[in-house]
Amino acid sequence: MVWLKRLVSALFARRPDPSVTMRSERTGSDRIPVDERALSKKLGIRIRDPELFVEALLHRSYHQRGDEASLSNERLEFLGDSILNLVVGEYLYRTLPRAPEGELTRLRSRLVNKRALATYAAQIDLARFILMSQNAAQTVGKGMETIMADTFEAIIAAVYLDGGYGEARSFVERQVLGAIKRGGVATDDDNYKSMLLEYSQAQGLGTPRYTVLKEVGPDHDRTFTVEVILGSGGRGTGTGKNKKEAEQAAARQALRDLL
Repeated sequence: MVWLKRLVSALFARRPDPSVTMRSERTGSDRIPVDERALSKKLGIRIRDPELFVEALLHRSYHQRGDEASLSNERLEFLGDSILNLVVGEYLYRTLPRAPEGELTRLRSRLVNKRALATYAAQIDLARFILMSQNAAQTVGKGMETIMADTFEAIIAAVYLDGGYGEARSFVERQVLGAIKRGGVATDDDNYKSMLLEYSQAQGLGTPRYTVLKEVGPDHDRTFTVEVILGSGGRGTGTGKNKKEAEQAAARQALRDLL
């Protein structure tokens, strides 16, 4: 692993200019912009072993010659996927004591699918740090979504190996729950309403009911305000240009308050 140690030394050299000039016999790379302090701040952790995080950021496209293509973050991604599912599963188990296995599984799948993971990665600006080829960096759509999601899982593994399970759990919960509260994990039109339904049924709160509080504006440009009610009281309100959009906003607000 001499090549990786050399890469770490160059990438994380503490210099005023975060662009580090280096030349590795294994990578053949010239200039790579990496800032350890910026990465640490984005992740909200203290980096003890920079080598782990360099490995976590190495996309397989970074190496272009011969067997070097096998050197990447894929092993950390494998470990990170397991840690992610454990942390989210543990959190749902603790916070939804009445939820059956099927509902826990469905809710977890919404929180750890590729699109959700790419969202978490985007919210910490992870693409800025990923080491990949120029062609990979120009990838759009689902290709980049996959790269972001996979790297996020690798980062989880690096946090775990560097700081232990407690720090990894805090990191995952902070990113996942923070994204829910910011409304950043909707992946389809029914996401928030479905998540709220699953949560409320698991908690014994019954089925959410949506009531239109008011409609304003002309017929061609109406704005709806909707309240979602759980049990005997309101749990959230939302507005939108149609009832469906307003219901989604109300469900999102309710989830922010409940989780």
